[in-house]
Amino acid sequence: MQKLTVCELFAGVGGFRLGLEDTDRFKVVWSNQWEPSTKTQHASKVYEARFGAQNHSNQNIEEVPTQEIPDHDVLVGGFPCQDYSVAATLNSSKGLLGKKGVLWWSIYRILEEKKKRPQYLILENVDRLLKSPATQRGRDFAVMLKGLSDLGYAVEWRVINAAEYGFPQRRRRVFLVGHHKSSQIFKNIRENDKEQWITRNGVLATAFPVQQTRQQSTIFDFKGDLVSTSNNFNQGKTHSPFENSGLCIENIVITQKTTPSFDGPQLPLSSILLNGEVTADFYIAIDELPKWQYLKGRKKEVRTTKTGYQYQYSEGSMVFPDALDKPSRTIITGEGGKSPSRFKHVVQTAMGYRRLTPIELERLNGFPDNHTKLQGISDTKRAFFMGNALVVGVAKKIGESLISLLAD
Repeated sequence: MQKLTVCELFAGVGGFRLGLEDTDRFKVVWSNQWEPSTKTQHASKVYEARFGAQNHSNQNIEEVPTQEIPDHDVLVGGFPCQDYSVAATLNSSKGLLGKKGVLWWSIYRILEEKKKRPQYLILENVDRLLKSPATQRGRDFAVMLKGLSDLGYAVEWRVINAAEYGFPQRRRRVFLVGHHKSSQIFKNIRENDKEQWITRNGVLATAFPVQQTRQQSTIFDFKGDLVSTSNNFNQGKTHSPFENSGLCIENIVITQKTTPSFDGPQLPLSSILLNGEVTADFYIAIDELPKWQYLKGRKKEVRTTKTGYQYQYSEGSMVFPDALDKPSRTIITGEGGKSPSRFKHVVQTAMGYRRLTPIELERLNGFPDNHTKLQGISDTKRAFFMGNALVVGVAKKIGESLISLLAD
């Protein structure tokens, strides 16, 4: 089988690329990484250092003409989580467009304008996407599914916690795999049992098996156009109708709660730690420990705002130090730096308490050691990259599953 060509959007430091190209059945032919909030494009610099500058774009994707993006078989990307509501209906051939600056609409625009649309999509986001916004639960995800359905895609999705499938980090993300109506897989979905696709036969179910249960599915269809979906979906309801797994094809949604099925080895936090190779600056001074213990501890106290208003503040405790015999907590973008924090990881070794190093954070996401090491890139920035990244092995397993279904 010929390699599938890939366009990687919101590429970061290349997690999707590492995972897919490691299967040897995908080839990235164009990529884009642009960070709007920083003058120096650190992530793009790392990407170019690892994969080369050829066919890599460091330009605001909203300003990249679709004709400059080569045709490709698979579009992938971990796009920012924003408000995806429809802003306007235009009286032109371009049809529906969303708010400027909301980068989901760049994906939509590229798919809409491509004369030869990619056969497959693999997209990733935080799992709260299924429930946002708080004022209209599930609307954002509905807008995405409706938009992709109108463009001719069947979309399967699953919330995947990497640790539940043997990876060393508890990182929950929703993954979407789209199949264009011109593909054989679309035809297979259309002609076969939709619930079986969600739980047994689909790309995500093959890559990440679930327990077979008699869980009742919720089935509904999208009424009206995309603007109508944006304005009216789930109005007045307090809960999102979207479960952690599902399928949308031809504007019909089937969604079901599934439970992971995995009996392989579990990788704990201890499996990725460096042994005796950590410099002193990652260790926490004894006089700093009380600050860390306070921030991570249980609190119930009166606090006062700048305006003098007093309120009762409470929060539960966190494990301190982090457990070494279990998968780690999720890496966040603020993981780097020496300052005490409630959310940064702290491990206890024979030498004392310390933070995680950039290499250890890379390992938690399945990146090669020192993938983000580059002159001018601070350890804090390297930690930020890993807080934004996906687990490489999850992308690889999805790619392998897609290839296996294409070979059937």
